[in-house]
Amino acid sequence: MTALYVLDVPENVSIPKLAAQDPAVTVSRIGPYFEITSDGEIVLDRENSGCRHAVWYSCVGGVAGGEIVQHDKIALRVGPR
Repeated sequence: MTALYVLDVPENVSIPKLAAQDPAVTVSRIGPYFEITSDGEIVLDRENSGCRHAVWYSCVGGVAGGEIVQHDKIALRVGPR
């Protein structure tokens, strides 16, 4: 299971909303974070998130069971180990 953690602040809310559109992804809460999980890869498109670059590059609060394989102006991809 791959997990991406995003702090629950107003600037980041569009990220878990975007992630929840993927049927292979589950979005839940753990403490002050959104926990975005998948058995496979988590792929988020920056343009579809509506995030400004500064928010996009600072949204990752943590990763478990995987690693960031792409985090640029195009996408954020977290793949399983």
